[in-house]
Amino acid sequence: MARRGNSERPARQTSRPKEEWQGEPRSAGQSIPPLTPHGTGAVPSKSAGDRSTPVMPVPVHSVKTGETSPRRQRSPLSPNRKDPAQTASSNKDAVPLVRRSQGSQLRQFSDRWRRRLLNWKTLLIFSFIACGGSAALALAYIFQLPGLPNCPAVFWPLASASMRFECARIAASKQTAKDLLEAITLVDGLPADHAMREEANRLVELWSQEVLKLAEESFQAGKLKEAIDAARKIPARVTAHQLVEEQIKRWQTIWAAAEKAYQTAEAAMKKRQWRQAFQSAIELLNLDNRYWQTTKYDELTNRINTARIDGNKLYEAERLADDGGLANLLEAVKLAEQIRPESDIYPLAQAKIKGFGRKMLALAEETLERKNLQEAIAIVNKIPKNAKLEEEIKDFTILANAQSQAWLDTVVNLEAAISQAQRIQPKRPLYKKAQQWITRWQYSITGLAQLERARLLVQARGGNLEAAIAAASLISPSNPRYREAQTQIQSWQSEIQVAQDRPVLDQAEQLALPADVASLQAAINQATQITSGRALYKEAQGRIQQWTSQIQQIQDQPYLDQARAYADAGNLRTAIKIIEQIRSGRSLYNEAQTAAAPWRKQIQAEVDQAQAQSDLAQAQRTLQEARQIASVGLPASLANAIQLANQINRPAALRSEAATAVNEWSLQLLQLAQQQATSNPAAAIAIAQRIPSGTPAHLEAQTQIATWQKMIPVPIQ
Repeated sequence: MARRGNSERPARQTSRPKEEWQGEPRSAGQSIPPLTPHGTGAVPSKSAGDRSTPVMPVPVHSVKTGETSPRRQRSPLSPNRKDPAQTASSNKDAVPLVRRSQGSQLRQFSDRWRRRLLNWKTLLIFSFIACGGSAALALAYIFQLPGLPNCPAVFWPLASASMRFECARIAASKQTAKDLLEAITLVDGLPADHAMREEANRLVELWSQEVLKLAEESFQAGKLKEAIDAARKIPARVTAHQLVEEQIKRWQTIWAAAEKAYQTAEAAMKKRQWRQAFQSAIELLNLDNRYWQTTKYDELTNRINTARIDGNKLYEAERLADDGGLANLLEAVKLAEQIRPESDIYPLAQAKIKGFGRKMLALAEETLERKNLQEAIAIVNKIPKNAKLEEEIKDFTILANAQSQAWLDTVVNLEAAISQAQRIQPKRPLYKKAQQWITRWQYSITGLAQLERARLLVQARGGNLEAAIAAASLISPSNPRYREAQTQIQSWQSEIQVAQDRPVLDQAEQLALPADVASLQAAINQATQITSGRALYKEAQGRIQQWTSQIQQIQDQPYLDQARAYADAGNLRTAIKIIEQIRSGRSLYNEAQTAAAPWRKQIQAEVDQAQAQSDLAQAQRTLQEARQIASVGLPASLANAIQLANQINRPAALRSEAATAVNEWSLQLLQLAQQQATSNPAAAIAIAQRIPSGTPAHLEAQTQIATWQKMIPVPIQ
């Protein structure tokens, strides 16, 4: 039903007058929609441009049943309906022909009435729409506002007061500081004696307050300059102006504090002091400004968090670089390069990368000092480009190749090294170092020439060593060849000293041949003529030590033999006394101490045995005395016997016997205490307290004491 009603609306619209069609918002090429197969049928309309001949609808019920209309053929009564002829042919025996014709007439009648009802409903809907549209147009016409004045085009010197007020109210309604100030300017320009001056003053006061509030909002939004400019444009004679300077001072104070906290946090971030940075950021939350409390605080904390993560990477990079080694330095550079430019740590990271590059350059120099040219060049080629050491690398490569030439240590190669190093110009980063090497190599050439002349003097016939030494001594300490010259001089001096001292040492050896004390002492006296620092001094000292040892053996051997004889005879103490005459540092001292060790051990064993026997006798006497005291059987005697027996510590066998006796006497004390408990609990307690701890009776005595204490009557106060 709804589909049929909607499809009929275009057909009814075609019956409108021409003026109504012209008023509809249709495009030039739009056509009137056709009717649907249900309800009424319509002939398709012409183009939208041909509006003079509207197409009228043709009702379906006007077509006779027997006509072969195309629309009638396309409008089935139900989705499952079939042609009557087909139904009759397929179901000849099922339904009589009379009943089929009657049912068809009833369905046709029902369709006609449905279409009529739909047409009435459509007409009612369009009637309501037309009435509502007319009412809306009428209300819009009645309540239409008058046109607003064109304020930007007004020439204000000649404008009326009402025009000023109207435009001022329009500007103030925009609720921006700029428009409110413009509104204030418009109405504040009226003369003081104007009839509307009082209203103007009221509006100026009101709008000034609003300007101050909007300025505060601008300040809270982070627009300090805009807030100050707006506030200072408030007229001086209004009440709100009295608060302007105070408000501006407050804003500036808050803003200065915020900037200081922000800058402090930034400075702390650069030093990687994260705690200080966060503390400074938290200060922003305490300020009376929404912009710094939210936007800038979030921005700052995000920066700190990012910088802290990057800072940890940089710490790890520094640790790797401190560990040293090419692999660690390359890994440190890799970590530092991960820090992005927007990070606050980025400048520090770039400085560290340059520092890592310099460490790699220093590592290359150390490698070059070990005369490993290829490895040194390989190291500097791995220095990252963002270390910005390209010029240093170029100069290092030139100097490295020059040094490799100088390693051959000939005049020709040294001159080639100098020529190569001179390629480094004065403005280059390693120019100063290149000049140092050039000076060194020039001195080296001079020293090499002087040293060669000295060597020629030695090689000449006769070998004048003194002249060679004099010539080599001309090489100054600042010359790179100085150490080599000194080594050569020492060698030549040693040759001279050997030639001078060898006869002295040979004569000393001849004197020592008899091997008696006098001859050996004479040899020692002869050898001591070779003083310290001479070439044969160590050899002479070796001979002196040998001869001295022989003298000591001759002198101390009788003491050792005599001591052994006394020891064999059993007189160990005399043997030790004799052998102690061989002092420490003598040649036979170790042998004497080795011989005396078993004698001392035997003497100590005898002493220990005698002491043990003495201790045993003393312990037996003490235990016997304790037994005699305990035999009295009184509490005091038993306590004294226990105290005396506890003094026995050794020997172990006797100590065990004394412990057994102490346990026995402790039980006797407990028995005596129990006997006194009935008649005299206090005396029983005093006896039980004498029982020593560690004995079997001690624990039971403590239990009894607690019981007996309860038996003692409490004195009445």
